[in-house]
Amino acid sequence: MKRLLLVWGAALLLALTFLHPGVRAFCGFYVAKADARLFNRASQVVLVRNDDKTVLTMANDFKGDPKEFAVVIPVPTFLERDQIHVTEKKLIEHLDAFTAPRLVEYFDEDPCNPRVLYEEVFPAAAPADMARGPRANALGVTIEAEYTVGEYDIVILSAKESSGLTTWLTENGYKLPPGASRVLGSYIKQNLRFFVAKVNLEEQSKLGFTYLRPLQIAYESPKFMLPIRLGTVNADGPQDLLLYTLTRKGRVETTNYRTVKLPTGMDLPVFVKSEFGDFYKAMFEEQVRRENMKSVFLEYAWDMGWCDPCAAEPLSPEELRELGVFWLQGNAQDVFVTRLHVRYDGEHFPEDLVFQETSDRENFQGRYVLRHPYKGESRCEAGARYRSELRVRQDQEAQTLASLTGWEVAKIRSKMNLEGDDPAPESWWQRLWKKE
Repeated sequence: MKRLLLVWGAALLLALTFLHPGVRAFCGFYVAKADARLFNRASQVVLVRNDDKTVLTMANDFKGDPKEFAVVIPVPTFLERDQIHVTEKKLIEHLDAFTAPRLVEYFDEDPCNPRVLYEEVFPAAAPADMARGPRANALGVTIEAEYTVGEYDIVILSAKESSGLTTWLTENGYKLPPGASRVLGSYIKQNLRFFVAKVNLEEQSKLGFTYLRPLQIAYESPKFMLPIRLGTVNADGPQDLLLYTLTRKGRVETTNYRTVKLPTGMDLPVFVKSEFGDFYKAMFEEQVRRENMKSVFLEYAWDMGWCDPCAAEPLSPEELRELGVFWLQGNAQDVFVTRLHVRYDGEHFPEDLVFQETSDRENFQGRYVLRHPYKGESRCEAGARYRSELRVRQDQEAQTLASLTGWEVAKIRSKMNLEGDDPAPESWWQRLWKKE
């Protein structure tokens, strides 16, 4: 089997209003979420950043024999043993769930008996076959350090030119695709080093893990960026990257690509509740198409202290510290989380992702709304008005869904199972002389 080359970024694998006046906005009952599991070949990366200090956590989506796993990451500085850590994937799963786009629902009240609603919101709550010394030096490759961390053997490399590094990697079992040498050369020109990791099967057996845990690295650098280009060299089609940033000041955005907020807050037909995954994938694909696959999409931006509605409980201070939030002193509101989603390939994303932290702390979430019609009798003037407005609302929901996803509006309407209008309410005199 070919060894796999992984990098930071998406596909680390290389084979990387109709609100009642009394209802508060951003309330409702959370019923579904669009997490990373919806997307095939979706890589997940967490970037914790403050000043020039960064902690990077990479979730490995590798499937196969662990002895075929390998990761190569361009890094801006030398890494000592204590700067490398292995953590639990449940941390990223929790962060994914907390920030995932969500579906909420409301239920219309009897228009003939209105009451002010204050809906409940979830409370905030290296192996022996590695080349050594002389051969590496002859190729212009310097092995700067070697560590075993958890179930991984790790080598820190630097190189003088891409051809020597390519030869070293190839001789050590890495099957590099055509074009990799050019990309590696660009990182060498930036004076980046290379973090190389493989699975130590003996250590993995001792530890008892049957899966690969996420790798973490901590470093200092003025560069706030994520190398993704190695992951596009021989990728089989576009890839998805879900990037979660944890910062102090506010929302994170890309500086060399456009950052776009996903459409949010729309009322959708009720049947979407059973098809939310299909809806979200179609909606995301349609937005990617409209942006010509040249934009990064914002899916969530909020401080970690609370959420409304919550797709999962906020991360605890202990979880945040494990992810690398080194400044935390017990106040989760001092942590701002940004979730970015990018679908990319080498043609549309020729540069690595470069970021900046903004001072914008405005809350944003991908949030989609279902409003269930009132099903009981409503024999009053307000009820007649409600039924008339309901048909207009449902037609707008169908049009909105079609616009977001590109689905045919006729098929959407057929799924909505719209019923005819209820009969108009009887007048008092009709009821007076009505024959039983």
